[in-house]
Amino acid sequence: MKKISKILIAFTLILCFLSTSIFAMGKQMKKDKKAIVIASFGTTYPSGLKSIINIINHVKKEFPETTVKVTFTSNIIRKIWKKRQAEAGEWLSKGIPKEILYVKGMVATLGELSDNGYKTIIIQPTHIYHGEEFSDVLEYAKGLNSIETIKSKWKPFNKIVVGRPALGTYGTEHDYHEDIEKGVKALKADVELAREKKAVLVYMGHGNEFFSTGIYAETQKEFRKQYPDVQILIGTVEGFPSLDDVLSVLKGHAKSKKIVLKPFMIVAGDHANNDMAGEDSGSWKNMLKKAGFSVFPVLEGLGSNDNFAEIFVEHIKDVAKDNGINLQ
Repeated sequence: MKKISKILIAFTLILCFLSTSIFAMGKQMKKDKKAIVIASFGTTYPSGLKSIINIINHVKKEFPETTVKVTFTSNIIRKIWKKRQAEAGEWLSKGIPKEILYVKGMVATLGELSDNGYKTIIIQPTHIYHGEEFSDVLEYAKGLNSIETIKSKWKPFNKIVVGRPALGTYGTEHDYHEDIEKGVKALKADVELAREKKAVLVYMGHGNEFFSTGIYAETQKEFRKQYPDVQILIGTVEGFPSLDDVLSVLKGHAKSKKIVLKPFMIVAGDHANNDMAGEDSGSWKNMLKKAGFSVFPVLEGLGSNDNFAEIFVEHIKDVAKDNGINLQ
C-alpha cells in the first residue's frame, strides 16, 4: 500500500508540474501576440481598392490565426480618406471596408497593435521595388525597434521585421533576380492578352526621382527572356525610363501598331486613370495614339492578379522564417 501511495503522490506531482508548465507556456504565448501589417501606398479610387483587398485576403487565408492589419504609406491618400470619414455612412454603404475608410499611418497602426498586446510584428509592404516608400518603412521599423525601457517587459515591441517588396531588395539572403523572375512569371496573363491582340505590351510604372529605377530595365529584360515572341516595354511616371524613352523605341522598332497599355503598379488608381488612360492630351494613351498606335488600356492593378498577390504571401513566409517567427 505504501508503494502505491508513493506512486500516486509522484503521479500527482508530475500532473501539477505539467499543468503549471502548460499554463506558463500558454501565458508566454499569449504575451507574444503576433500581427501582420500590410503596408500599401494606397489609393483614393474605390475601384482600385480591390487590388489591395485581394492581397489582404490572400494573406488572411494563408495565416488564418494571425491578426492582419492594413496601413497606407502615402500621407496624401490618408488625408483624403480622413476627410471622407465625415460621410462615413455613405462610403460604407458603397462597400468601402471600414479598415480602409479609417486607415491609419504606420506609427498609429503599430501603436494600436502595441496597446493591444502585440509584440511581434511583420510589416509586408506591397511596393513594387526598393524605392522611397519602402525605405521609409524600413526607417519606421528601425526606429520603433530601437526603443528601450528600464524594465524590459514594458518595451512596446519584441521584434518588428519587414518583408521585401515584390521585385526584391539588396542583400544575399534572397536574390532579387529571382524575385524579378517570379514577378514576371506571375504576369503571364498580361502577356497572353497582348499575344491574343497581336499587340505590344506597354506597362506604366511609378518610378521615383530619388533612387535608381534600373529595376524596371532589368524586369523588362526578364520579360523578353521569358516571352521572346511578345514585345514588352516598361516606362515610368517619374525617373527612367520615361514615356519618351518608350516612344523612342516604339517609333523605330515597334513590332505592331497595337498596344495593350497597363499599369505596372499594385493598384489602378490616380496615375492609371489619369496619367495613363486619361482624356488629357498628355496622357500615355493619347500620346501613343498621337504617335500612330491603336491603344487598349487595361485599368487593373497587379494586386488583382492572384499569382502576383501570392508573391507577398511568400515574402511574409520568408521574413518569418529568417527571423524565427512562427505564424499560423
